[in-house]
Amino acid sequence: MPSYSIVWLMSLAFAATASAGPCDIYADGNTPCVAAHSTTRALYSSYTGNLYTVTRSDGKTVTVKPLSAGGVANVGPQDSLCGPGTFCQITTIYDQSGRGNHLTPAPPGGEASGAGPNGYDLPARGATAPVTLNGHKAYGVRMDPGMGYRNDRTNGIATGDAPEGMYAVFDGTHYNGGCCFDYGNAEPSDLDTGAGHMEALYFGDRTVSGSGAGSSPWIMADLENGIYSGAIRGKINADPTMNSRFVTAVLKGEQNRWSLRGGNAASGSLSTFYDGARPSGYNPMHKEGAIVLGVGGDNSNAGQGTFYEGVMTAGYPNDVTEQSVQANIVAARYAA
Repeated sequence: MPSYSIVWLMSLAFAATASAGPCDIYADGNTPCVAAHSTTRALYSSYTGNLYTVTRSDGKTVTVKPLSAGGVANVGPQDSLCGPGTFCQITTIYDQSGRGNHLTPAPPGGEASGAGPNGYDLPARGATAPVTLNGHKAYGVRMDPGMGYRNDRTNGIATGDAPEGMYAVFDGTHYNGGCCFDYGNAEPSDLDTGAGHMEALYFGDRTVSGSGAGSSPWIMADLENGIYSGAIRGKINADPTMNSRFVTAVLKGEQNRWSLRGGNAASGSLSTFYDGARPSGYNPMHKEGAIVLGVGGDNSNAGQGTFYEGVMTAGYPNDVTEQSVQANIVAARYAA
């Protein structure tokens, strides 16, 4: 694994802070974002649009936007709507890419229904994951079992064996072994349609089909009918326990190749845990192009975790681009 100097990382962080968001960096690498979700900040330097909508129990809503172009979420309107004694939920997480790949509560699937209307999963509570970014208050999306989001009618998300990349920032202390706390590419039918029909980041300590080293939690890849850390099922010692408060998780795949990377979202660079051939039975891939957050492809909704930001790209990002994105995340200064 290459060694990245402190000076080099600081220069990347300064450039990312001064002029670009994660999706600007991906675009410069010729792998543009086709979905970009965050409740904490804008992911393009020029973005001033909607981040998410919060709905109070009486039906009143407020839509949160950045404080300024490319900036941190302006949570003042949310705090005014959702004061003490109120009940608010995050009902929409908007796609900043312009493709309309917004996330709303997930519908019932082949594995599970939710406790919401018509069997939909419950949306996350509005203020259960407070953080700061560069000293400014923001909220993540804390999902407990039975909560989750999805979009089954997407625009531009990879299908078949087409290349794609993705990253997400998670809370490294909130996880479990339930299936499945995912973010990424899944089936629009809400059914398990077989091996290779998903390509999504997984975070937790599930060990049914594999695991990483140490005591957990791990970044792994949900490829459907298997959560992998490498080319085989089972324990993969190259996939370490992620014990930082904020975790950057990175996954990308192309024809008979995929890579899993990760790091501390508050400091340092990314490490590569796996880069190589697909597991047996997963080449070619049969990706279907829906987007899930907090649930599996068949709406398995027993997982839990907290999401702050994430994107999906067209094309297979190079490692240098991903290191620049990591530097941008570090420069955002997530803090509990």
